[in-house]
Amino acid sequence: MGSNDILIVDDEIGIRELLSEILQDEGYRVVVAENAAQARQLRNQGRPALVLLDIWMPDTDGVTLLKEWGSNGQLTMPVVMMSGHATIDTAVEATRIGAFDFLEKPIGLQKLLATVKRALKHGEVQPKVAENSLAALGKSPLILILKKQLDQAQNLSYPLLLTGEPGSGFVACARYLSVATAPFVAPDSQDALVESGADLVTRAANGTLFLRDIGHYERKAQGALVALLPKLDKHNVRLICATSRSLPELIDRFDPALFTYLSQIVVPLPALREHRDDIPELAEHILASVVESNKTGPRRFASSALNALRQHDWPGNHEQLHNIVKSLALTSAEVDIDATPVNRVLSQFSPPRAQSVAMSGPQFNFDQPLREARDEFERAYFDHHIGLEGGNMSRVADKVGLERTHLYRKLKQLGVQVIKRPRP
Repeated sequence: MGSNDILIVDDEIGIRELLSEILQDEGYRVVVAENAAQARQLRNQGRPALVLLDIWMPDTDGVTLLKEWGSNGQLTMPVVMMSGHATIDTAVEATRIGAFDFLEKPIGLQKLLATVKRALKHGEVQPKVAENSLAALGKSPLILILKKQLDQAQNLSYPLLLTGEPGSGFVACARYLSVATAPFVAPDSQDALVESGADLVTRAANGTLFLRDIGHYERKAQGALVALLPKLDKHNVRLICATSRSLPELIDRFDPALFTYLSQIVVPLPALREHRDDIPELAEHILASVVESNKTGPRRFASSALNALRQHDWPGNHEQLHNIVKSLALTSAEVDIDATPVNRVLSQFSPPRAQSVAMSGPQFNFDQPLREARDEFERAYFDHHIGLEGGNMSRVADKVGLERTHLYRKLKQLGVQVIKRPRP
């Protein structure tokens, strides 16, 4: 579906055909959907210029679909509701949620064309992205918990510290906590804080100063931040910081008083692999956005591709998912993207597989006693899985079927070194 299309959603075939013929005769491009499921799928593939949405449909009613688009950040196009049985309360509710207008069936020709014209004009200036939404992170229970924590902290004046792995959605959370119309200042590096910290605070007055990964701040940048703290209250600036380092690591790197100040409210962000059921829908939303913004031809993920994306561990989290989906969208020669190109790209991010233990040849000594041979095999076995999981002992324990305490005891007995994962 292209960005110039009008999407008609109605379960009555006669209504769909009539509206489609009228609008096509007027020179508009039209796409039709007979229910909410089809409309949802088409919206995931791209942003239409306008949606004519029936309220009463058998699978999901139009108001519910409108709410869904609003909550997941997809209500970026004008939507005109249609119904022959709706009450005034329903029309008011739809408008409150974000509908542009309401048409009562049977729809008069001139009324239809006038409304479509006004809606399309409104859509040309409507924002394409909902910056203060958490929709880009998903809607699983973990994200709902995160939203609740952020909501509780939203109206507090204390500094807030976001913690998590790199790419976990720090900027999305910081923007969610900020008023959309207020300043949002986010310097790209700690050098900017050192060189022009006072100017940053002035620009952020009555808004938000967002400091990216402060875990990497050197002493000079930490000192510059300490010097700015009195100015934050003076200019009514909310300070939000993010770090991909653990809190114990921050304690080691930061002055105790500064750490205490920054960590008054701490909100942890979940890694993408912890809510991997969100991945297919997130990938489809990203794909639709890339297609829309780059004006490429239509692109769709096959079920096999979405399953491959879902199974990946995503060490780079949301940022990595966005970059890979963008790459797939811009390099695919086909409309349908299946698992083959997805696996080809994902394989570049997989840890190198440890060499399997050869059970014949010079690598394995069959002449040693059974106990020593078994220990040698077990050492190689655990080395193999520790390497595959990058030193993540929770995943190793799950993979080999041992509880962590038993696993550590076994590794110590065998003399196997646990390779810690590198710091992000």
